[in-house]
Amino acid sequence: MSDGRLPRLAEIPAFTDYIAQGWDSPARTPGLVPGAAEAAAAHRDRLAAALPGRTVVVAAGHAPTRSNDTAYDFRVDSDFYWLTGCAAENAIAVVRDGAATLYLPPPARPGEPGFFSDAAYGELWVGPSPSLAEWAAALGAEVLPLPGYPGTPAGALTGDDAELRRTLAELRMIKDEWEVAQLREAVDRTVEGFSAVAAELPAAIRAGGERWLQGTFDRYARTHGNGPGYASIVGSGPHAPTLHWVRCDGPVLPGELLLLDMGVETRSHYTADVTRTIPASGAFTPAQRQVHDLVERAHRAGLAEVAPGRPFTAFHHAAMEVIARGLHDWGLLPVSVDEALSADGQHHRRYLVCGIGHHLGLDVHDCAQSRYEAYQGAAMEPGMVLTVEPGLYFHAHDLTVPPELRGIGVRIEDDLLVTAGGAENLSAALPITASGLENWTKERTS
Repeated sequence: MSDGRLPRLAEIPAFTDYIAQGWDSPARTPGLVPGAAEAAAAHRDRLAAALPGRTVVVAAGHAPTRSNDTAYDFRVDSDFYWLTGCAAENAIAVVRDGAATLYLPPPARPGEPGFFSDAAYGELWVGPSPSLAEWAAALGAEVLPLPGYPGTPAGALTGDDAELRRTLAELRMIKDEWEVAQLREAVDRTVEGFSAVAAELPAAIRAGGERWLQGTFDRYARTHGNGPGYASIVGSGPHAPTLHWVRCDGPVLPGELLLLDMGVETRSHYTADVTRTIPASGAFTPAQRQVHDLVERAHRAGLAEVAPGRPFTAFHHAAMEVIARGLHDWGLLPVSVDEALSADGQHHRRYLVCGIGHHLGLDVHDCAQSRYEAYQGAAMEPGMVLTVEPGLYFHAHDLTVPPELRGIGVRIEDDLLVTAGGAENLSAALPITASGLENWTKERTS
């Protein structure tokens, strides 16, 4: 007589025999991004040149728990992907002298108990999955089952090692042709995503609010890429001055500015990072335009400094000088421009506390583990991709700001490729002038 408990399917021979039978062979080819395996092999060669004779062990990582037994979406470790072209969860790569051995969790297929009982790797749960042999053929590398991983070899550098992370970060500063193509795609899709957001402005103003626009972009990013490359920022009115306004839980206010900081991450995991600040109703007020015009002048000054051989900090200093002089002309600085720009001053940074730009690639803030002398202390080189993003952020409760400027936040951000002759603005399809943004917004909302 049953005690009421549900039966354990794995313990019922009639069930396990029956579910193992009658299955066809679906397509299981790994869905690699074209060129990813070849690019990864070239990256491993670069690592071998930087660390000759050293063994490196890097893990793909796993999705963090969201609650109880549910997890967030998995996103592969950037260094792991750069070295392998593989985005399999829980994988481990052992790399030495340009060669790689990957240890992957094998799929559970018909005839194996895990086929129906393993929610992580059973094909009834996750769908048809490549075999290890199929992975090996696609990646051009040896692929072995993860349960057989012998452990980290003695003397190997691992993913937690500061020397390895620094070396990889500095290697990743210079993008090859394949990587540049991925970033072009990321930026192009992002520009399209901005247009999709602008088209939804009337609906967002009526009822949807900031989150409607955030959801619009995120849906576009998931449709045309891997998803958003970072938490999309949609800040209306007094939310625009908040640097990382990712809550997006307020209304979209007519007559106020709308700051949009968004980027599509491609299926190869390279991301764009673009910002525009647009008038929600289609036209800047005089005060809004005053702020936007100053930020635009700072942005253009920064763009002009992006070129090979120039210090990485050149665009930062150029933009900051324009900001400081503008704020001084408005009577907002308690000291002279020179005093504000000095290392002992920086008073203008009250309204622009963040930096002016950063490297861009597999991470939105790419190459962050680099040494100071290789990042801020170095010169720009062809193949670097970086952002320039000055802004002004006048919080609604900042009493040092005239009432007509309080609650105005403006940022302009473009993604640039350093070339042999200067720089290419990858996001130039989006206007940066106030009048250009007015026309662009009206065209998409009419």
